Amino acid sequence: MTSFPIDLGAYQRISLDASTPTLTDDQRSALKANIQLCRDAIVFFTATGAARGVGGHTGGPYDTVPEVMILDALFRGAGEKYVPIFFDEAGHRVATQYLMAVLNGDMPAEQLMRYREAHQKLPGHPELGLTPGVKFSSGRLGHMWPYVNGVALANPGKTVFCLGSDGSQQEGNDAEAARFAVANHVNVKLLIDDNDVTIAGHPSHYMGGYSVKQTLEGHGLTVLEGDGEDIDSLYANICQAINTPGPVALVNKRAMAVGIDGVEGTTHGHDVVPVDAAITYLEAKGHTAAVDVLKGIEKPKNTYQFLGSSDKLGSNRNVFGDAVVEVLGTMDETTRKASVLVVDSDLEGSCGLAQIRKAHPEVFISGGIQERGNLSAAAGFGMEKGKQGIFATFSAFLEMCISEITMARLNYSNLLCHFSHAGIDDMADNTCHFGINNMFADNGLDDGYETRLYFPADANQMKACVKGVFNHPGLRFIFSTRSKVPMILDADGNEMFGGDYTFTPGQDEVIREGTAGYIVTFGDSLYRALDAVERLKQEGIDVGLVNKATLNVVDEAMMAKLGQAPFVLVTEAFNRRTGLGSRFGSWLLERGYTPKFAHLGTHEEGSGGLWEQYPHQGIDPAGIIAKVKELAS
Repeated sequence: MTSFPIDLGAYQRISLDASTPTLTDDQRSALKANIQLCRDAIVFFTATGAARGVGGHTGGPYDTVPEVMILDALFRGAGEKYVPIFFDEAGHRVATQYLMAVLNGDMPAEQLMRYREAHQKLPGHPELGLTPGVKFSSGRLGHMWPYVNGVALANPGKTVFCLGSDGSQQEGNDAEAARFAVANHVNVKLLIDDNDVTIAGHPSHYMGGYSVKQTLEGHGLTVLEGDGEDIDSLYANICQAINTPGPVALVNKRAMAVGIDGVEGTTHGHDVVPVDAAITYLEAKGHTAAVDVLKGIEKPKNTYQFLGSSDKLGSNRNVFGDAVVEVLGTMDETTRKASVLVVDSDLEGSCGLAQIRKAHPEVFISGGIQERGNLSAAAGFGMEKGKQGIFATFSAFLEMCISEITMARLNYSNLLCHFSHAGIDDMADNTCHFGINNMFADNGLDDGYETRLYFPADANQMKACVKGVFNHPGLRFIFSTRSKVPMILDADGNEMFGGDYTFTPGQDEVIREGTAGYIVTFGDSLYRALDAVERLKQEGIDVGLVNKATLNVVDEAMMAKLGQAPFVLVTEAFNRRTGLGSRFGSWLLERGYTPKFAHLGTHEEGSGGLWEQYPHQGIDPAGIIAKVKELAS
């Protein structure tokens, strides 16, 4: 393996004592050198993720290096006074954890160059027990502070730190954590990177009145505010926080990705720094060897040729927005504004809502990073007959909204939800961002207000689905993947859901007939299962394939057909414990059908990488073929 091209051995292991809140010249010089060294390293190794196409979130860890360098020196100076963990509630700042693990000797520096790569145990969020040196799992944005409160209570007499951000502070979890910390005098210190940047924009623009400092003061915290790039002021404020009993928040103001030309102060710093920007930055710092490494990285490609689907790919998560724009375009502006409200949760570019904002801004609200409140606002708008709310976010966050979904149902809301990034495909963020528990949305009673779950298979079916269910009453959840998917082809090679195809909710669709048994699946699992079916037919095993795009409605006619088959195999990217397969066998038995039955689904922690997640779970064509042969034998 190529040696890590930046000399991390130059890191200066200084010690600091919070009882002395001023830096000596030598300490200041060492801290500044460490900050520059670590920022250069973060730009480099996160950019290897950009070069490989797996992303990587540069700006957050780059920003907070000064705080982390100070904490590391404090932990070294008086480790018994602290819980020496860099808890961080902005989970995408994982580069901080990996870099510190290397500096602490837990893994070689060269491993950093495999950042986010499949099977390298460096996923996009830290996972305890997976990566050497990682001391906590961060989960999703804004989930750590409440947890860290408990850690602090378990370590009386010690100071516990939690790195935060102005984005994570928008989550409702943190409001609860703040009140708990104040009421129980929890000795937790928040170091909040306030750079006025989130994925979709600037909080100062889309969330008027929001102030991290005033919000936390309102909860009763002592709040200090300063310039995160002024090392003397930052250190003095950290010392003051440590020497002040109870919960204290230090709000550090700085521009996002300060010092990176073309990225500083922009939303582009949130995700991984582009390779060209990283090269420009590293060249200016004299890191020619690092530049050479970046230039030499080739983006890996999945060369597998899938049978039964087209070479043309479509992005279902963006097609959702395109389809909604088409429907809204049939209304006059007055009708649109009176009858539709679209609420974004800082993911408009990832969920297809950006197209809606651009085409029809009069119906659009940038709601910030507060999924529960945003879903409820959209549902409340849709409480009245003839009105409906539209809400979108990642499928992983559906679990956060279960109670709000129940309230929307009890209030007979008309709500169209798009949960993108469903399943596991292309998910370098790994396990905490897997969207695998989406069936939780169907949590009402049999006589409750109608709830429907839809997972279209390709861009053609997505467009048809949105148009088909847009004006239906009740709660409608439409799922899509992060990854692009090919068009499903019929047996004659034509696009199955193209032309004059119309989507019929609740109706399962035969993609291929078969006599040996049937595979039942949906979404991006369909084209993979179709490949398996085509290859099995070539081997003389005549297996059929059914697309169940409506996940939570039993198609009685199809169930009768499947019930007479020799076997039924459900394959999906959802959680084996909670997905379609966990209930499909019961549906068969309840109707007196007893074919052989098996179920493949996501069942273990992720592997990192992109398409590699599927074979890791055994739900790729090879895994499906092996299970079919077992059932057919």
